Amino acid sequence: MMTVLGCIVYDHNIWLVLMAVLLCGTGSWVTSRLFSKTITASGKQRVGWQAMTALSAGVAIWCTHFVAMLGYDARVPIGFDLPLTVVSLLAVVFGNAIGFAVAISKRHFLMPALGGAIVGLAISTMHYTGMIAYRVQGIVSWDATYLVASILLSVALSSAALHFGMRKGSNLMAVVLTLAIAVLHFTGMTAFRIEPMFVDGSFSNPDSLWTLAIAISGMAFVIVACGLVSYLIDNGTRAETIEHLRQMALYDALTGLPNRANFNEKLDRELAVADTQKIRIAMIGIDLNRFKEINDTRGHHVGDEVLTDLGIRLKNLVREDKGEFIARVGGDEFAALFRIEDKDLTGVNRFLKGLEAVMFSPINVDESQIVAGASFGVAIYPNDATTKETLVSNADLAMYRAKSQLTEKRVCFYEAGMDTAVKARRCMAADLRKALSRNQLSIHYQVQTSVSTGEVTGYEALLRWHHPEHGFIPPSDFIPLAEENGLILQLGEWVLRTACTAAASWEPACKVAVNLSAVQFAAGDLPKLVMSVLLETGLAPHRLELELTETAILKDRERAFHMLRQIKSYGVSVALDDFGIGYSSIDTLRSFPFSKIKLDRSFIDEAHSNEEALTIIRTVLALGKGLRIPVLAEGVETKEQLSLLESEGCGEAQGYLLGRPASLDRILATGRLSIVERSLSSSIADAKDQTSVADVAVGRTGTDG
Repeated sequence: MMTVLGCIVYDHNIWLVLMAVLLCGTGSWVTSRLFSKTITASGKQRVGWQAMTALSAGVAIWCTHFVAMLGYDARVPIGFDLPLTVVSLLAVVFGNAIGFAVAISKRHFLMPALGGAIVGLAISTMHYTGMIAYRVQGIVSWDATYLVASILLSVALSSAALHFGMRKGSNLMAVVLTLAIAVLHFTGMTAFRIEPMFVDGSFSNPDSLWTLAIAISGMAFVIVACGLVSYLIDNGTRAETIEHLRQMALYDALTGLPNRANFNEKLDRELAVADTQKIRIAMIGIDLNRFKEINDTRGHHVGDEVLTDLGIRLKNLVREDKGEFIARVGGDEFAALFRIEDKDLTGVNRFLKGLEAVMFSPINVDESQIVAGASFGVAIYPNDATTKETLVSNADLAMYRAKSQLTEKRVCFYEAGMDTAVKARRCMAADLRKALSRNQLSIHYQVQTSVSTGEVTGYEALLRWHHPEHGFIPPSDFIPLAEENGLILQLGEWVLRTACTAAASWEPACKVAVNLSAVQFAAGDLPKLVMSVLLETGLAPHRLELELTETAILKDRERAFHMLRQIKSYGVSVALDDFGIGYSSIDTLRSFPFSKIKLDRSFIDEAHSNEEALTIIRTVLALGKGLRIPVLAEGVETKEQLSLLESEGCGEAQGYLLGRPASLDRILATGRLSIVERSLSSSIADAKDQTSVADVAVGRTGTDG
């Protein structure tokens, strides 16, 4: 050891030695970082990192050797054989490439050590090839002990370096690899002996050697720096990718709000804070009231725009530094958290008012305004729940209670025992899904008659549900439930097909009226469905009347009128239901030639006690006469109401006075209707004969699909 140290101190320029050591350490550190990339990469990326690692290591080792050689004082004129010098560089680069490839092959747990040994041999080959290229004026001899020791130490230390690189990390690998290079060089130089033989006129130029040393070092640092830059760029790209993946994993792509996973993590942390600081946490479940309707009537792109706008507004509203947090946890569901640090609920009520303002503010989409609206359910930890799961469940229960309120109450706080009604509603939704397949649904028919003659003009088909346990369930209970749960399209199609099948065999051949919900009307294939049912059942198109409210039209007037024109072109009648309430306007009647106006029953109920109601009845009847649209009055229950309608010139009426909704069997028993047996083929032929535009209409429907 002392001999090696003596060689360094007395036979070398200490500044060039320090430059060589700095170059060696820097190159080893970069090599270790690049090697770590090689381990984790695969495919072509692994080959690329492996080549970069071998080149960086080879250049660093080679330049370390030659800078140190230029710092060696041989005390005789020196020079270098250029071909052998180049060979020494190639030897270490390719040797390293083989060694690194073996080390990462993972075929055996000893492969890293074997690969390191190959790297050690490559370093030794480079050193002694370079020493052969080192020309001195004298006789060269070698101390075999130091020569063998240098090779063995290089192999052992390089083997350990790659073993540590695979198992322990890059820093330890860099240190040991630096030792392997330095020990090999200076132990090998200790083995080097020169017996001078001076030739006249021969000498070494120290300045040129310094220049060469600096040039070689500069080249080495440039190449090593390139390796370092590629490592840093990859790390930066990887960091950006990881951050992008984190964003994808924890944030909703459409709204930019935290997603369900993020919310669950936040909720765990907030509950821990609540336990530690003895504060309360309000969990707020939020469900949009009209999102499904918006998607069905305006299209999913509009729904996405609504969600995007809400996301921006909510992010601007929430102050996380004040313990506020909100996330999108489902398609139209959001969830919020609020730290209650005051004794009352002033803070959370303020937060709720802000959320309401966001959800009920109009959103401008496609030159129109949409109000999404929302229902809010609030549960408080630990008052209403002592576990995360119970808290979330109770907030959902409160939200469903708010959603089912018939009043304008938008926010509902959890109360013990409130889950009974919500559970019943959920059970009803599940039972409704089974009702159709179990023949629990039926159609009752309510007669429509001429006011002046009493003649039957048609029947309105009304859906009824007789639950095996709960008995009769009113349509006002299960129809909204069907719309909320996506069952209305299936139910609507069943009603249309069943009613048309029955009406096709009626005698006399009167009309059948079928109601359409706003959601069902918005379905893009409604005209195609209507024509398909007519052809399948054989019902003449002029005997079918579809009833819809103006609410269904207002969602997308242009598209709605296009669909209505298609349906009417088949010969099907279209009636405007519940006229006189809500959005009803003369402009709607002017924009589309309805076959009938149905006057809402509320005006008939008040006709004898309310002068304004009577005025509205007269106005609607006059409007219908002026526009040549027949008017049917709903809800006629007394003879006085019927007489009033007759005196005012109303054409048709419907109500309990004229006939309650009844099953087809009961109506047949009264003798008002009879069934005429007809073959399906003749029925279809009759339907085709009675609509000259059917073939053209079906073609248009197919394109609109």
